[in-house]
Amino acid sequence: MTLKTKSNLISRPPVVVVMGHVDHGKTSILDYIRKTHIADRESGGITQHIGASVVEFKDKKITFIDTPGHEAFSQMRIRGSKIADIAVLVVAAEEGFKPQTKEAANAIKKAGIPMIVAMNKTDLPQANIEKVKRDLQKEELLVEDWGGNVPAISVSAKTGAGIDELLEMILLVAEMEDIKADLDAPASGIVIESSLDHRRGPSASILLQNGILTPGAVISTSSAFGKIKNLEDTHAAKIEKLYPSQPAIVIGFDEVPVIGDTFSVMESLEAAHELVTTKQRTIKKNAAGKTEITAKEGQKIINIVLKADVLGSLEVAKETILQIPQTDVLLDILDTAAGEISLNDIKMAKSSNAAIIGFRVKINPDAKAMAEREKIRIMNFEIIYEMVEWLRGYMEKAKTPQIVRKDIGKLKVLLSFWAEKSRQIVGGKIIEGEVKKGVKIEVFRGEKMVTQGRLINLQKNKKDIAEARKGEEVGILYEGSEKIQEGDHLVFYIQERNF
Repeated sequence: MTLKTKSNLISRPPVVVVMGHVDHGKTSILDYIRKTHIADRESGGITQHIGASVVEFKDKKITFIDTPGHEAFSQMRIRGSKIADIAVLVVAAEEGFKPQTKEAANAIKKAGIPMIVAMNKTDLPQANIEKVKRDLQKEELLVEDWGGNVPAISVSAKTGAGIDELLEMILLVAEMEDIKADLDAPASGIVIESSLDHRRGPSASILLQNGILTPGAVISTSSAFGKIKNLEDTHAAKIEKLYPSQPAIVIGFDEVPVIGDTFSVMESLEAAHELVTTKQRTIKKNAAGKTEITAKEGQKIINIVLKADVLGSLEVAKETILQIPQTDVLLDILDTAAGEISLNDIKMAKSSNAAIIGFRVKINPDAKAMAEREKIRIMNFEIIYEMVEWLRGYMEKAKTPQIVRKDIGKLKVLLSFWAEKSRQIVGGKIIEGEVKKGVKIEVFRGEKMVTQGRLINLQKNKKDIAEARKGEEVGILYEGSEKIQEGDHLVFYIQERNF
């Protein structure tokens, strides 16, 4: 968007994102700031979470985006959205940089916005400020008192020490950045949260970036559009005019919009519908693309079938997964589609030993039953960063998978037909479970296990079969070091990698 003249520009509150490692105190810092400097102190009404907090400090406002971590922030960046003006990187002073700290720092660098470092937990006796500064230096982030340009503030979310200095630094950086908005421009901004309210329909928490937004306006994202019925604040109070850097809840979308998507005001519902249709075609084409994954020596591959509620969510989920660092374990997205998890998804997962990742989707009942029967792993998520955290853990387990034994059936030996060297043919009746070709066998004589081997071939009525179930009489070709006798019991089992 091209701004018309400088006279259309006004200073607006800075939008700040707080990022860092999961246990380093991001939420604690935000909670302390909200408790002491909350801008909206009106009483009454049920407080709603809208994904952003407006605080007031020295008669100036600051908007904090309540992101759960750098994945959510990166997700918005993936979609070409500049959500924040300033980033606060939280580093615990007693631990220093962690892998997620580094990833958060890299995300901030890529976003191209100013960074302020908050060195948290300085009240602890093991806090080591100099180590944090050295860690920053290793990442080419030189703090100001070491001759660099990165402000670093010592804080304690527990005692409140340094919090005011942090807020002062945010306002100083905002003043230097000369953050502006164009009130005369068509209203536009970003979706920061979204959900389906079963009483009022699709709703979205938005942050306005330019223009003035009012009820009755038609707005559109890449995934949803509608005429605004209500604009509401954190207390569900109606907003008649929404200004830049101000968050609000919007009621009136036809579908639940995708988090991280940009929105803009349209001339009519027809124009909005046409825009969404065009964007969806493009997203569908991009989401369907697949890059071949080849593992190098020592690497492992985890296959994934990815499903999401709408194409916009699918695009974001796919791109977010691809952003996860992959060194020892690679993630191969075999297929992507919008819609419920179906029987075809289960069949694909079974044939390729894949996990099914769902994002805000339903599971077809028949597909769910087949998945339980075939032991197909299905993980369904409502929040993008929870999906990322689960995948991180899944990848970590894949590095050192556990071999888990699973008993599948038992057979009573009725006859012994033939034996030669280490192989033997015996006949018997399946008394528990099932039998499949290729499984391993333990041979029990009474209560004692006498030997182990494996099932080479399986027959019924002198015809080769792949499997048989309880009650059937079958012949098996057994391979093992000891001979099986009539009356023995054979326990069939498989060994699976559990990760």
